[in-house]
Amino acid sequence: MAELTVDRERDAIIVVDLQPDFMPGGALPIAGGDAVVTPIAALLRQGLVRTVVATQDWHPEGHISFASSHAGRGPGETVEIHGGQAQTLWPDHCVQGTAGAELHAALPLEPISAIVRKGQEQAIDSYSAFRDNLGPRNLRKETGLSGYLRARGIRRALLCGLALDVCVAWTAFDAVEMDFQAVLLRDLARPVSTAGERDALDKLTRAGVTVAESRDLRAGP
Repeated sequence: MAELTVDRERDAIIVVDLQPDFMPGGALPIAGGDAVVTPIAALLRQGLVRTVVATQDWHPEGHISFASSHAGRGPGETVEIHGGQAQTLWPDHCVQGTAGAELHAALPLEPISAIVRKGQEQAIDSYSAFRDNLGPRNLRKETGLSGYLRARGIRRALLCGLALDVCVAWTAFDAVEMDFQAVLLRDLARPVSTAGERDALDKLTRAGVTVAESRDLRAGP
């Protein structure tokens, strides 16, 4: 695509779930997840924007999304919760206070202006950085990220991290629904599956999310 000029004051970079448990060898490994760490770190060090947000899955033990919390069920299966909501089951991952839940050690902390921890409630999962998944009474509780970005004058979110077809995609969808522009930096994200990536990219494009590469980014005047 054409060059994408970055506005230092009105653009924000959102780094989604760059945590050891999502790296090869982790509790819920994303293939190639480790390959995005160095380029994301390099992007942050460029100082293209004033606002950088990092997110963390931050689950309590026995979280509702863990297959181990549902007798006889395994990772990849789906169960109904909250009166009919579908919940995908995952291996235990990103448990609060564990090494696998920390931000990746190679991610520079200096450029990060805020950290959003999600999935902290026992009975509600949270893929998006903006709000939880559907809970009781079909409500989605906000994390406070949208208010934080608006208070800083942010108009557009540049998204990267893990996993493209789950938490990154949900964050992009919510960004658009909350009236932010959204850009997916495709080369700085990795999916759970190839099929999931194809489906997510199709839906993201139709939702108005711009799909770009980090090499397309240029510093504004």
